Amino acid sequence: MKMLSAEEIVARARGDLRLGAPVIVIDGEAAAAVVAAEALRAGRLADMRALGPLDLAVTQRRAEILKSRAYDGDMARIALPESFGLREILAAADPALALSAPMAGPFIARREGGAAAQRMALKLAKSARLLPAVVAAPMAATAARRLAAEAGLTIVEAAMMGPAEAAGIDLALVSSARVPLSYAEDARVLVWRPASGEEEHYAIEIGAPDRAKPVLARLHSACFTGDLIGSLKCDCGPQLRAALTQIGAEGAGVLLYLNQEGRGIGLANKMRAYFLQDEGFDTVEANHRLGFEDDERDFRLGTEMLKRMGFAGVRLMTNNPGKVAAMEAAGLAVAERVPLIVGHTAHNVEYLATKARKSGHLL
Repeated sequence: MKMLSAEEIVARARGDLRLGAPVIVIDGEAAAAVVAAEALRAGRLADMRALGPLDLAVTQRRAEILKSRAYDGDMARIALPESFGLREILAAADPALALSAPMAGPFIARREGGAAAQRMALKLAKSARLLPAVVAAPMAATAARRLAAEAGLTIVEAAMMGPAEAAGIDLALVSSARVPLSYAEDARVLVWRPASGEEEHYAIEIGAPDRAKPVLARLHSACFTGDLIGSLKCDCGPQLRAALTQIGAEGAGVLLYLNQEGRGIGLANKMRAYFLQDEGFDTVEANHRLGFEDDERDFRLGTEMLKRMGFAGVRLMTNNPGKVAAMEAAGLAVAERVPLIVGHTAHNVEYLATKARKSGHLL
């Protein structure tokens, strides 16, 4: 039997992190045993402490909130003193716990040693839709491999990260069927599965779009709250329905439904961001406090789906110039940006204003 592929190993590591199991990350001679901070339990923390001094690795965005120096540039390795228990660690990782478990501090970041292994771990946590914060026990690569063999831990090597990321946009069409819609009876749904093992994505094709012409299309990111339960905090649900209505009226087009909830951070983290918004932070500030960037989505997914469906150009329904730029950078010509100005409510005035002011949305 052949060895597991890079994408298979990374997919296994993502699952381990979500379970709260340790993962070994190795870059050259440097390595660390890491556990996702939000999945940490008291018994596991004791196991980790037995390995030696621990760090809490966080992104530069989260380090700023903790008033800790990001000596590693895009991240920080914060030394965890013995006095920090589970409660203090979780509060340092999750700002939504600030009221029930105030942060202890001070948070002193390490300067010495490399951070490549911990940086890998943060990428893994993000791809698992977890908070980008991991508890890490640094060690030499030899010791890490020995620990993995003894404890049955997954090992992720630095060289695996690139192929695993590429597999995330390597899409295979796994099924399709006709689905008559209220917007257009002549419609079908296509299900695309990434080779990385991450969430599937969907294409809703209405009519028979001419492959020789730019197709009317919408890249729509999944929004459970707006699309399914009618949330008034965003404009996603109205945009979804308006796009399908317009495509149906024209008789042909494609809506791509990408499973990148909460601008790519996942529903659990999106709810954390909503909690922070209720505390007075805007949507961008909330993402930063959680340790994320403004937008963690990968629009190459939509471009790949359209290419594999045979389209070379698009009339893109969006208010986000970033989507236009991303599609063109990925090799799909955008013949026209079609505005989609809908969904304004008394509850999302500040949200929409922030998207326009900070993210450049044309509203």
